[in-house]
Amino acid sequence: MHIPKDLVAASATPLVLGILAREDSYGYAILKRVGELSGGEIEWSEGLLYPLLHRLERVGHIESFWDTPDGGRRRKYYRITEQGRRELVEHRKQWVAVVEALDGVWQAPRFAGGMGA
Repeated sequence: MHIPKDLVAASATPLVLGILAREDSYGYAILKRVGELSGGEIEWSEGLLYPLLHRLERVGHIESFWDTPDGGRRRKYYRITEQGRRELVEHRKQWVAVVEALDGVWQAPRFAGGMGA
């Protein structure tokens, strides 16, 4: 399945904030997690992720720090801020509204291309 760029872009901020709401992470691990969460349907490039991380940090939704895990190499990690948690709540409300609207359309009797059809 091909997911259009505009849908990928629209979902990028809530995906990153949601991942970081669960645990601090670094860039490559975030890329892998997005792939896992989407069953391999969403594959981001570094060119999408890092500008997004920099923007989220600039607006105060996340913060970065350097860490060296035991036996590992030094990496730049990201964590969500309280402001970022509030933003994630707003994104969730927006996505719920969109999904509910789509569900209403897809369940309409005249929808010929219904799920599973």
